[in-house]
Amino acid sequence: MHTETKKRLKRTHTCGDLQAQHEGQEVVLMGWVHRRRDHGGLIFIDLRDRYGLTQIVFNPQESEDMHELASTLGTEYVIAVKGIVRPRPEGMVNPNMQTGEIEVLAKDLKVLNPSKTPPFLIDDDSGAKEDLQLKYRYLDLRRPPLQQAILCRHKVYQAVRGFLDNDGFIEIETPILMKSTPEGARDYLVPSRNFKGKFYALPQSPQTYKQILMISGFDKYYQIAKCFRDEDLRADRQPEFTQIDIEMSFVEPEDIFDMVERMMVYIFKEVLGRAIDRPFPRLSYDEAMAQYGTDRPDIRFDMPLIDISHVARRCDFRVFTQVLEGGGHIKGIKVSGGASLSRKQIDALAEEMKPFGAKGLSTIKRSDTGIDSSLAKFFSQEDLEEIVRTFDAQPGDVCLIVADQPHIVASSLSFLRTKLAQERGLIPENAFQHCWITQFPLLEYDEDRDRYVAAHHPFTAPRQEDIELLATQPEKAKAKAYDLVLNGHEIAGGSIRIHTSEIQNRMFRALGIDEHEAKEKFGFLLDAFEYGAPPHGGIAFGFDRLVMILAGKTSIRDVIAFPKTTSASSLMDDSPSKVSEEQLKELGLCLRPEIG
Repeated sequence: MHTETKKRLKRTHTCGDLQAQHEGQEVVLMGWVHRRRDHGGLIFIDLRDRYGLTQIVFNPQESEDMHELASTLGTEYVIAVKGIVRPRPEGMVNPNMQTGEIEVLAKDLKVLNPSKTPPFLIDDDSGAKEDLQLKYRYLDLRRPPLQQAILCRHKVYQAVRGFLDNDGFIEIETPILMKSTPEGARDYLVPSRNFKGKFYALPQSPQTYKQILMISGFDKYYQIAKCFRDEDLRADRQPEFTQIDIEMSFVEPEDIFDMVERMMVYIFKEVLGRAIDRPFPRLSYDEAMAQYGTDRPDIRFDMPLIDISHVARRCDFRVFTQVLEGGGHIKGIKVSGGASLSRKQIDALAEEMKPFGAKGLSTIKRSDTGIDSSLAKFFSQEDLEEIVRTFDAQPGDVCLIVADQPHIVASSLSFLRTKLAQERGLIPENAFQHCWITQFPLLEYDEDRDRYVAAHHPFTAPRQEDIELLATQPEKAKAKAYDLVLNGHEIAGGSIRIHTSEIQNRMFRALGIDEHEAKEKFGFLLDAFEYGAPPHGGIAFGFDRLVMILAGKTSIRDVIAFPKTTSASSLMDDSPSKVSEEQLKELGLCLRPEIG
């Protein structure tokens, strides 16, 4: 410690505060040593906190002791510095630095805590592997990009609360320990010590509680809720996640759309300073699947899926005719300027589509001199020209075609559309494009369980005109459900809910849930319906995913302070971990040995 430091230094400014107008002021800064540079007799320290960087100058003429101490400082040492603000010398101003006009001439220095050498750089690009960054997450969170992402998350929190409070919503917390109702992803179970052999579940969603709140008369509820799902993970999924949970009484879908669009306009203005247009475009589920092959289309760029089945029926290509006879589709996308793609590149694309089930990729290229295609021997010249017209292909374009079962065609072409748009720079930079997807199927058939399951959840209301289909043709029933998609990501989903026992019981029967099972799992909700449940509906935002997009990240792990890995483990604190036999005994649990 510098010998002149007799009393505790108190921070007066952050490392992002000081400007030219502070010249001559005595200040105290505290933070981490970002880097040290020894230039002859002078030592320069870039001092960092979450607000920015400030250059500190140590001159041996001020104090030999202080200068000697400064020479020992390593990166990430925590220090306090008292000094005088002065302009940087001519030619040394750094316009890329918030405090680049000034520096602080140190008068006093105190080491608050030394640091080991970090395992990676605390910089914009650490260069470290993600597993190492997650193990030392407390160091990773010092890096400016992650700090900015967490600050963006904070701003979104505040914007959401500000908008909903002003719009008359009430924030109500619902339980984290609840009844297990496994209709969807697997629950995380919590054993009860007081009721041995019984378990709570962590909520996948506050769904039943928010419906109960509507019955309780709280007609406009919201909550920024922690939710949990024990499911396989990917870049935009975590075992625990946050959602903006919203429910309203006496509403129809139009009321939800209006409220959500106004909230999104407010969030974009408050967080990014951006104006976005409304109303958002709308597509039915069937339209989205037909045009884009996915129910979360990125509509920032063109390139829709084009159906050429009507022409393919006339060809002599057995692969195509067999696909059509089996109820399949023949569709493709037009890639503007894509005629330059080589055979090797086309083959590489076909290889990348195999995981989606696609067995091949046919091409039709149009040039100034005509049409070049491997399909030419199976089609007449007139049919090839009709296909080119159907695609609206111009000279220099290529049409990439897949023939297979509908779900394979949809998923493989959706992948190909997005991949090529990214590679060819077709997606506008810094563009944000929302769209609503509506009229989802109410039910889906689960081959493994040999029964229908809810496409959204079992409390989603069918369209009025489809109620009778629940008993006769459940696969044709459409739901009063809707998703909000932003830049190809589903960021919110919701529905108008069932609010009568009679319709809810019809839904349970369609799902193969008998009266006893319905009473056991959802009896409290069915009982509540008997006491004047209002019509109601709502929506839930994937908060992490929304922040990821607003912060310009590609993984939600980059906007969560302490995320899990793709295997649902935490490398920093080594969880999940084993517990003692005593703890298990107290809970009435006994672990079975692993078999095989």
